[in-house]
Amino acid sequence: NQMSQNTKKILAFSGSTKAQSINKAILRYIGTQLGSDYEMSFFDLDTLPHFNPDLNNEADLPSSVQNFRNALENADGVLICTPEYVFSLPGVLKNALEWIVSTIIFDKKPTALVVASSVGEKAFESLQLVLNTIGARIDAPSAVLLNLVKTKINENGSPKDEYTEGVLGAMIEDFKNNINTKTS
Repeated sequence: NQMSQNTKKILAFSGSTKAQSINKAILRYIGTQLGSDYEMSFFDLDTLPHFNPDLNNEADLPSSVQNFRNALENADGVLICTPEYVFSLPGVLKNALEWIVSTIIFDKKPTALVVASSVGEKAFESLQLVLNTIGARIDAPSAVLLNLVKTKINENGSPKDEYTEGVLGAMIEDFKNNINTKTS
């Protein structure tokens, strides 16, 4: 599976730390739908230490944070799928984004997000606010809220109905379009 020059790199990560997370399953499903011009890799947010401003400098930056920043920097697009925890973003996702705030890595970076939860509205608003604050490029169709997720998504991450399949399909097309029209 040789990567051609034109292969676009997608970095995906989940706000859930569960091994059998529906969010991770959705990311894998999206990965199968991207097509052969896209290569998706996953970053495990569990590997990042708690954000500490005292370590947020070149000399003291933890290697896992440097790895995360490098992976983001090298990605043509970023895909995030997260549940909502107590009307907010999961701590592991908020922590990861806190390690990015002081950088310009996300500036104009094509980004797609899925909030897959039983409710999800607050996490959806919060994630968009944080990503807009750090300069991510998100078109409206690239931001998807899948509330009552268990009624819409199978355990393998695939949609249960045509409507959900359409919403995710539109998101994927918009995300790919955003990546391919990115001005450097």
